[in-house]
Amino acid sequence: MLDATLKSQLKTYLERVTQPIEIVASLDDGAKSRELHDLLVEIAGLSNLITFSADGADTRRPSFSLNRPGSDISLRFAGIPMGHEFTSLVLALLQVGGHPSKASAEVIEQIQALEGEFTFETYFSLSCQNCPDVVQALNLMAVLNPNVRHVAIDGALFQDEVEARKVMAVPSIYLNGEVFGQGRMGLEEILGKIDTNAGARQAEKINAKDAFDVLVVGGGPAGAAAAIYAARKGIRTGVAAERFGGQVLDTLAIENFISVQETEGPKLATALEEHVKQYDVDIMNLQRGEALIPATDGGLHEVRLAGGASLKAKTVILATGARWREMNVPGEQQYRARGVAYCPHCDGPLFKGKRVAVIGGGNSGVEAAIDLAGVVAQVTLIEFDSQLRADAVLQRKLHSLPNVKVITSALTTEVVGEGEKVTGLRYKDRSTEALHDLALEGIFVQIGLLPNTDWLKGTVELSPRGEIIVDAKGQTSIPGVFAAGDVTTVPYKQIVIAVGEGAKASLAAFDHLIRTSAPA
Repeated sequence: MLDATLKSQLKTYLERVTQPIEIVASLDDGAKSRELHDLLVEIAGLSNLITFSADGADTRRPSFSLNRPGSDISLRFAGIPMGHEFTSLVLALLQVGGHPSKASAEVIEQIQALEGEFTFETYFSLSCQNCPDVVQALNLMAVLNPNVRHVAIDGALFQDEVEARKVMAVPSIYLNGEVFGQGRMGLEEILGKIDTNAGARQAEKINAKDAFDVLVVGGGPAGAAAAIYAARKGIRTGVAAERFGGQVLDTLAIENFISVQETEGPKLATALEEHVKQYDVDIMNLQRGEALIPATDGGLHEVRLAGGASLKAKTVILATGARWREMNVPGEQQYRARGVAYCPHCDGPLFKGKRVAVIGGGNSGVEAAIDLAGVVAQVTLIEFDSQLRADAVLQRKLHSLPNVKVITSALTTEVVGEGEKVTGLRYKDRSTEALHDLALEGIFVQIGLLPNTDWLKGTVELSPRGEIIVDAKGQTSIPGVFAAGDVTTVPYKQIVIAVGEGAKASLAAFDHLIRTSAPA
């Protein structure tokens, strides 16, 4: 199962284990059970503190639990946690084995203080880059608090379960048998949902903070670069981010970030956050901007947050990024996560052997269709324009695939379903005005981005596309308020450009501080 390099790395990690670990597997006679058996035997052989047995009686097979003798830890994997989930397995082994988590002392204390019974089930896919955050967060909670139980389930391996629960997007999280959430969720976000007083406590702490010299709103590449450049100037810097990493967290392969030949979005997002934490920056995560109150008479700008808190600063850098553009047709919201999806890498495995459509003929749409063609039975790519807009090399690859059909000059008009899940879509032929129905089980929307500026309308000047209008220095229409990244009118929405724009906006903010604080 494990190649020599991976086995050597894992053995080195397991040297950090200080307490015994019991791996108890529940297996059957299937090929996947044999595969899991071999993997677990290999892992047990890498440390004298790990024992393995196949005496488990869990109904999900293959599955296994990680236990610490004498403790009440309830942590289980149903399936074979390879792919993106191999890191989750390694972290679970270390934490069950006594190695301390990197979570802050405050968060650990919050987890340990949780009262009640919390039985979590997370459905993941091995190709989902968003799933490990959820799995790792809930695993840690299960290690730290005996009231928390967690099982991570490979949806592709337990298809009957997925069908019965109508799981059509990952990660899908259930708490005590009821839907708890879908999509990427970090540890703090999960705690905020089950610890009902957490939001009020956090708002109280934020309201008590002194004014910042530079307040960055947004934690993507632009926001991270802005924070680092400001902190290096020795000025009081804060970052309020809805989720640190921004849309990079939803990006799979990154091969054009200069000096980094290849990486994945979540890895880059983690590296950005770790770099920011090297400096004296006050990071306030899970904080979404709700209103910007510009300064008057040389006073302070104010940013009001959705959680009820408020921050003040001499200068503000807006770096709130963008989100997936939606089709805005009947049925899209009703069937979101029930057949309508936006991440082919994450949710593609759930549509194995089924018929899907990809909406959008740019690079993202064509790449999605190519990826899905290797998993699903049939892909129909639908493009509004009369021709695809993707790079020629991608189009050649697309047209070489036998299970892909391309429809151009088509306007999607409705998502069709039977109440529980998608059964098709309706589109209009723009050449003839004729309506057509397409029977399918999944729709992947890949039609670009929308800037996150709804909360800024009527405050800063926006373009007709909703982007913040900035000058060459990142200055907005409000003195002392700057903007950077995908949220602005700067062309070419690329990570490397966002980083540069964030640094530029930060330098401009510092220049503004120098000039406005100089004596008359």
